[in-house]
Amino acid sequence: MNTRPFQQVDVFTATPCLGNPLAVVLDGEGLSTEQMQTFTDWTNLSECTFVLPPTQAGADYRVRIFCPGRELPFAGHPTLGTAHAWLSAGGRPQGDEIVQECGVGLVRIRRDGTRLAFAAPPRRREGPLDEADVALIARGLGIAREDVLAHSWCDNGPGWRAVMLRSAAQVLAVKPDAAVLGGLDIGVVGPRGKVGVVGQRPDDPELAFEVRAFFPGNNGIAEDPVTGSLNAALAQWLIGAGLAPERYVASQGTALRRAGRVHIQRAADGTIWVGGESVSCVRGTVLL
Repeated sequence: MNTRPFQQVDVFTATPCLGNPLAVVLDGEGLSTEQMQTFTDWTNLSECTFVLPPTQAGADYRVRIFCPGRELPFAGHPTLGTAHAWLSAGGRPQGDEIVQECGVGLVRIRRDGTRLAFAAPPRRREGPLDEADVALIARGLGIAREDVLAHSWCDNGPGWRAVMLRSAAQVLAVKPDAAVLGGLDIGVVGPRGKVGVVGQRPDDPELAFEVRAFFPGNNGIAEDPVTGSLNAALAQWLIGAGLAPERYVASQGTALRRAGRVHIQRAADGTIWVGGESVSCVRGTVLL
């Protein structure tokens, strides 16, 4: 076993304990897939990443991303959290942007003031869901089929199926049935504030949408506090379909007493940038 530099980072927040935590092993060389998976499961967090030397030209580092029980080709909050940890540990990008190598290829990350933002990778699958899937999701969320205003595949590594509901309040009220939704990655979005079909929210009119993400967990189904991959694919869908403006902020984690904030912007070239704050809560070493 070796002593390896380690950080635990809270992502999509500048305030510790209000975002989505991530374990980052900053030197993963020599570890097997089994060792990485075992350590990830032990952390009991939604994801853990392992930083490795790049193998592709132009990349600043390579990262392997794990969640309990499986490896992921891409995930958003691990991308931003790993970049934050790498920079704070002394990492220096070759150019103005940080370039991360992962399972979906090269991902660009830029600095946006105090935030980092990644360029959303293309969706592997898009377009409307099958009607049978929509009916199943509605039943699993405990809502009527007519409450689903729009739906789409949002698969960019994780195979998200996304549905848009009538309001943020309805999104916060859903109670997923693990027996019905088992095995599915579900993203739920509802308009909040001045965007969509509901009136302006007096509590925070700057927030456009409330988002929730459900995925297979150790006990049937789990909820992710704040999800970069889902928000990236949601933005590609919603902006492309004219359901969202080209720049907005989404709220996620409210149902879990978190306060995640995901900043979305479509650039002039069509690239969707997904950004947020990150803060290192734990720094030290691990024996692996």
